[in-house]
Amino acid sequence: MQIIKRIPVKQILTETSRQALKDRFNKKYDQLDNESQQLQFEQKKIERNKEFNQNEVRQRFNKEIRLRRERMKRLQYQLNQLETLSNGEELKVDEVETLINVEEGDHYEELLGDRQIVIKDGIVIRAR
Repeated sequence: MQIIKRIPVKQILTETSRQALKDRFNKKYDQLDNESQQLQFEQKKIERNKEFNQNEVRQRFNKEIRLRRERMKRLQYQLNQLETLSNGEELKVDEVETLINVEEGDHYEELLGDRQIVIKDGIVIRAR
């Protein structure tokens, strides 16, 4: 049997990776900010149209805007960590899903234990 497990991807910070991550986080932050503004604009446009239930429209748009703002807060936290951590330290940058084979007699705790992928300057150096 196979199960799916989410595992973290950690980046060992170097000057090169720090700048690349900073650029990536800032670009994603700006994208989410633009999406939030666009959603607010669309919400106002639809609210003027009386064909739709105003409360339902407001709830749906607010939920989407809130999700984007939460992701923006996480990105801001990662940017702060990027500034705080020194070179050589690990920063969680992503999460991926992996398939794990489960057989009778396997030690469950060992199968689902602390698995992670560690990369340095774009190269996987450990998959544990």
